[in-house]
Amino acid sequence: MKFDVTVFAKDLNAAASLAQTVEAYGFDGLWVAEAAHNPFLPLAHATLATDRITLGTAIAVAFPRSPLLMAQTAWDLAEQSGGRFILGLGTQIKPHVTKRFSARWGKPVQQLREYISALRAIWCCFQAGSELSYQGHYYNISLSKTAERPQPMPYASIPIYIAGINTGLARLAGEICDGFHVHSFHTPRYLREVLLPAFEAGRERGAIEQPLSLSCAVFVVTGENDAAIAESKMLTKSQIAFYASTPSYQPVLELHGWHDIVPRLNGLLRRNRWHEMHQLISDEMLEQFAVIAPPDELPYKLRERYDGLLNRAGFYFSFEPSDGSKQVIWRHAAKAMGH
Repeated sequence: MKFDVTVFAKDLNAAASLAQTVEAYGFDGLWVAEAAHNPFLPLAHATLATDRITLGTAIAVAFPRSPLLMAQTAWDLAEQSGGRFILGLGTQIKPHVTKRFSARWGKPVQQLREYISALRAIWCCFQAGSELSYQGHYYNISLSKTAERPQPMPYASIPIYIAGINTGLARLAGEICDGFHVHSFHTPRYLREVLLPAFEAGRERGAIEQPLSLSCAVFVVTGENDAAIAESKMLTKSQIAFYASTPSYQPVLELHGWHDIVPRLNGLLRRNRWHEMHQLISDEMLEQFAVIAPPDELPYKLRERYDGLLNRAGFYFSFEPSDGSKQVIWRHAAKAMGH
């Protein structure tokens, strides 16, 4: 199992040194999330500052970006990194896509299927110099001048991961993708009983022979003393409660018989009582969603829990080496990897 870290890029000028630190720790990969900042610009800095680690987006929101613009960006990062780049895509949810990004929202699984097919058609055009003609329900691309195509390169088979929580996107990943970002809001039982069969069903339908690579930033509870552990428990329960109140994530709760918690969480949301939501997450639920261990045992417990389930794993919180409260956690994670 490879161990990766995720960052929410805040300072573009610090992206190169941050990536160097990730590599110096000995971690295997660096994922950049899309939140307040664009996820691709930090990776452009990171490719020049590192030699070994895998670099990718976890995730970039697909639909607001045209397939051609996405294809160009991914192509450039793949070439610049010497083939170390992974394009991680996500659908987001309708209110964000339509009201925040002012983009088109269709049927997300079908739309993402077309999007990925369009990306690969564009990359084939770049690599082979063929005419580009992609016709679909959501995307139509038919204009491609030779002067506007990049030169062929050795890294044209750019890996695509998608993210999701439910079986529709899981089947799609199994059918046409290289990897899948398992949502942090999951349990090992949900992964085994719901997602893995969906991945396998997709692989049986598709033409990809190699196994699907599974990656996840896992919820963890840890700390060097009782006060730190209590705070970590509260923060993790709050995040679980937030996701549990969203309809898209309810199949995880239903599998465990926890669906009755949803109206209670929504009631607190309607009354703006966010600070109370974590109280509805029991310790039993927390143990199913999170790896709980002191810092020196945490990476080993994570590996034990997900051995045979995940190919790449990391912690849910962002890698910030300047955060003294988490320095010991990262040092133990690097030590567990033999570095």
